[in-house]
Amino acid sequence: MSLNRTEQTVHDHIVRRPEERRHWQEKVAQLAARAADDHAAADTVAAELVAYCRERACVVAEFRELAGPGGPNRLLLRNLAELLLRLWTVPRPKRRADIEADSPARGVGGR
Repeated sequence: MSLNRTEQTVHDHIVRRPEERRHWQEKVAQLAARAADDHAAADTVAAELVAYCRERACVVAEFRELAGPGGPNRLLLRNLAELLLRLWTVPRPKRRADIEADSPARGVGGR
């Protein structure tokens, strides 16, 4: 998965600091557990990451730089959210309909 410069900076900031990493691991797990599906979980985590960046921009220089001339409203952190979900949560079990859609079509007389 490829992260943009902003996402990479946020990722590096979080993983370099054990207390931040633990906080985000717990937060990502909680948000994923409450979400209806993987897409909703990624949206929620991305929104939380953007709020975190806005809050941290007041006190951390590297986050202030991320905001840039477009301001913090221009932050897009969806890829980072998806990465954190993949790294820090257990994959959801596939629904039966998804499993059947993924399986190859059965031929005539197949089992």
